[in-house]
Amino acid sequence: MLFQIKSYLKFLWHSKNEHAVHSPFVFSLLTKCFYDKKPKPEYEVLKEYRNSLLQNKNTIEVTDFGAGSRVFKSNARQIAQIAKTAGISAKRAQLLYRIINYFQPETILEIGTSLGLATSALSLGNPQASITTLEGCPNTMAIAKNQFKQFGLNSINSVVTKFNNYLGDFQLSAFDFRLIYFDGNHSKKATLEYFELLLPTITNETVWIFDDIHWSAEMEGAWEIIINHPKVTVSIDTFQWGLVFFRYEQPKQHFIIRT
Repeated sequence: MLFQIKSYLKFLWHSKNEHAVHSPFVFSLLTKCFYDKKPKPEYEVLKEYRNSLLQNKNTIEVTDFGAGSRVFKSNARQIAQIAKTAGISAKRAQLLYRIINYFQPETILEIGTSLGLATSALSLGNPQASITTLEGCPNTMAIAKNQFKQFGLNSINSVVTKFNNYLGDFQLSAFDFRLIYFDGNHSKKATLEYFELLLPTITNETVWIFDDIHWSAEMEGAWEIIINHPKVTVSIDTFQWGLVFFRYEQPKQHFIIRT
């Protein structure tokens, strides 16, 4: 916790808003997407999705996996508590919705479904998008799939798998994931493994979002390696999320942005 507080204070010191941004691409993203305060009917759906989970007092066995196949945690947890503590916040879900709605990616990969709070924002942002979401725990995925059905989110392909097995075995070069949301394993080793495995899928329009980039010194280290990679041109640090772009025509720039 102390590390995150120090990181946040450092972030506040260096962060800017749209008035300090001279990139037309990033300025447009901030003004038309990040800072869009207009109400959206989809926000009510996101709220209902969240509330239905917060009201669910049932208990399930939750199993999490590390970067490999080793199980490192398995315990009984109340669904409402998972939604409250492990899921994306309401504010972040709305921002994720706006990002998807702004870029309109046709194909989306999510690494880490949990109860599907973020997945619902991905789907509502572009209902026509083909979404693949990966989750290691079959019990949380079962809850998420029931939620998707209940809320009519029909374009989601839910896969129960160990992330590195799926990414390592799949013919990823044959796929064009226009947006990837990384929220499955908050360790430096796993994050960099996923980054390298998925690089063959990038295009000029690709958007990648990494969750919890300041969660630990390890994650900050992974984030630094990612933004300095030669294929990454534009990167945006919003403290909780890091966004990276691979736009060939853009000069390499890094932005620290308050949201």
